[in-house]
Amino acid sequence: MSTLRHPADVLFEEGDAVPELPVCDHYCGVEARMRKSLQLQAELGPVFDVTLDGEDGAPVGGEVEHAHLIAELVNSPLNAHGRVGARVVPVDHPAFQPMLDALLPRAGARLAYLMIPKPRNAADLDAAARAVDATLARSGFSRPLPLQALVETHGALRDVRALAEHPRLESLSFGLMDFVSAHRGAIPQSAMGVRGQFEHPLVLRAKLEIAAACHAAGKVPSHCVVTEFKDLDGLRQAARRAARELGYSRMWSIHPDQIRPIVEAFSPAADEIEQAIEIILAAQDADWAPIRHRHGGREQLHDRASFRYFWQVMQRAHRTGAALSPDVVQRFFVTT
Repeated sequence: MSTLRHPADVLFEEGDAVPELPVCDHYCGVEARMRKSLQLQAELGPVFDVTLDGEDGAPVGGEVEHAHLIAELVNSPLNAHGRVGARVVPVDHPAFQPMLDALLPRAGARLAYLMIPKPRNAADLDAAARAVDATLARSGFSRPLPLQALVETHGALRDVRALAEHPRLESLSFGLMDFVSAHRGAIPQSAMGVRGQFEHPLVLRAKLEIAAACHAAGKVPSHCVVTEFKDLDGLRQAARRAARELGYSRMWSIHPDQIRPIVEAFSPAADEIEQAIEIILAAQDADWAPIRHRHGGREQLHDRASFRYFWQVMQRAHRTGAALSPDVVQRFFVTT
C-alpha cells in the first residue's frame, strides 16, 4: 500500500503557501490589559494572537520604555504558545529605531511578528523591513521576523499591491479610523461605526482592494476593529460580513469580549467541516485523483481545484479550535 500523501504536498505549487495565522488578532497596550490578555490566551490556546501595542498603547514620549515592557512580557511564561507580536511606531517616528533597539535584542527570538503602522508607501515598508533585519543581525538573530503592516494612508492604499507582494510581509490590516480621518471630514463619522463601515463606498473600496491584493500575493488580509465593544451582535454581523462577503481571513479585537465572537464568526459551519473532511479523506485515499462524493442528497464530482478549497476549510477549522477527531488531527495536523 502506498504512503498517503499530505494535501500540502500535492495540492499547491511551491511558493503558494499562505501564512497560517489565527483568525483573531487581539490588541492591548495598558500593562494590566496586556497581562490579562496573555493569561486568556494561555487558557484558550493559540486560537487568537495577542499584539502588544507600542504605538497607541504607549504614553507619548514613553515609547521606548513601553518597548522594554513589551520585551519583558514576550519573554515571560505568560507567552505560553509563541503567538505574541508587537506594534511599534511608524518608520519615520523618532522612536522607531530606539524601539527596535529596546525590543528586538531581548525578544527577537520569541516575537511572532512585528506590526508596522502607517506606511505612506511601499518604500516605507521596505525601509522598516531593512531596519528590522539590520537590528536583528546586530543582535545575532538569523531568522527573518515576520512583518505585518497597516493600510491607513492614501499612499499605502495606492501601493497596496506592492505592500502585499513584499517578501517580508505576511499580513495586511486595514486601519479604519486613520483612513477615515485622512479624508479630512469628507467621509462622515458614521463610516467608522460597526454598520457604516460596510456602507460607505470609499471605505468599502479600501477593504476590497486590501483583501484582493493579499489573496493575489498569498498573504493574510486582516479586517479592522469594531469600536462598539459592547455591541456583540453588531460585532458578530461585522465579522461574518468580513469573512463571507469581503474575503478577510483575520480580524482585530480590542476587547476580550470580542475574541470568542470573532473566532466563531470566522469558523466554518459544522456541516461544512464534515463535508470537507469526507472529501479530503476520500481524495487522499484515491491519491488525489478525481472522486464522486454524495453530501446533502447531491452527488458531485471533485478534483484538485475543489480539493484545495475543502483542505483550506479543514485548516481554518483547525486554527479556530473546532472539534476534529483524533484520527483527523493525527492524519493531517501532526507533524513528525
